Amino acid sequence: MKFTAEQIAGILDGIVVGNPSAEVYKLAKIEEGVKGSLTFLSNAKYNNYIYSTEATITIVNKNFEPEQEITTTMIKVDDAYQSFSKLLEYYNQVKLMKSGIEQPSMISENVVYGENLYLGSFCYIGKNVKIGKDVKIYPNTFIGDNVVIGDNCVFFAGVRIYSETEIGNNCTVHSGSIIGSDGFGFAPHEDGTYSKIPQIGNVILEDNVEVGACTTIDRATLGSTIIRKGVKLDNQIQIAHNVEIGENTVIAAQTGIAGSTKIGKNCLIGGQVGFAGHLVIGDNVKIQAQSGIGKNLNEGETVQGSPAFNYSDFSKSFVHFRNFPKIISEIEDIKKKIN
Repeated sequence: MKFTAEQIAGILDGIVVGNPSAEVYKLAKIEEGVKGSLTFLSNAKYNNYIYSTEATITIVNKNFEPEQEITTTMIKVDDAYQSFSKLLEYYNQVKLMKSGIEQPSMISENVVYGENLYLGSFCYIGKNVKIGKDVKIYPNTFIGDNVVIGDNCVFFAGVRIYSETEIGNNCTVHSGSIIGSDGFGFAPHEDGTYSKIPQIGNVILEDNVEVGACTTIDRATLGSTIIRKGVKLDNQIQIAHNVEIGENTVIAAQTGIAGSTKIGKNCLIGGQVGFAGHLVIGDNVKIQAQSGIGKNLNEGETVQGSPAFNYSDFSKSFVHFRNFPKIISEIEDIKKKIN
């Protein structure tokens, strides 16, 4: 896809300074700009790069005035950073603007779908599935029986949506993720063997949820595993059966949440955090990376460590822990003097 400076200025409500017919077809950092690329300048400490960049077009703030000769065509806007972000969003929408049903693909009986569906090659849609409008399902995706999907959802290549799952509007699930797999439920016997406990619940993703690549969300044993609206999940996260995650909570990669734990809304959870099962985590909780959560947390707490405790106390304790060999040496010296 190619865009001219004049077209980009129209999208951003900007002013072209230079060649309005200049064309770009890719994006670049200003220091790595090459012919045919579009970049931006918003931070004054990068000003020197605009005189050497080979980028064809550069988005700049309206108050920027070059002090040397430049070769790049400028588009002047109120806020270069926000305008570039807007352009990235527009570019992404154009790039993902697909529709139609590719072959081979399998659509089972009693499937209902809205307008502008894109279904990539080698997809399977199970029985009685309901799909909203403007949904994009990329190749090699599996959607099981009785799944319900809202409007404006995107499922990238290789996603697996098990039966009975309910997904709201404006949700994105990235490649390799599995929604609705069996929860980890087994009953032990006296001889040391285990019997599988059937997992007959489902998973519910409310509106505006994003699920990163290779994340797994297990179906409930009974009832539902629920991801509330606005939740953002990073890559490689494990969410077990009957977990509930509150609105607008953000969770970084490689976190694991054991069964039946309830996490509140607006929480910030770092990478590689481990949660024990059947916990209750309050709203607005912040958990630092690699923490181990083995007890309930109250609203607004900030914790770190494994087992986790108050972040401020952890920081103070870590100073002493880091100096522990020195402290032991000093104690040994005192003991020698006493003896």
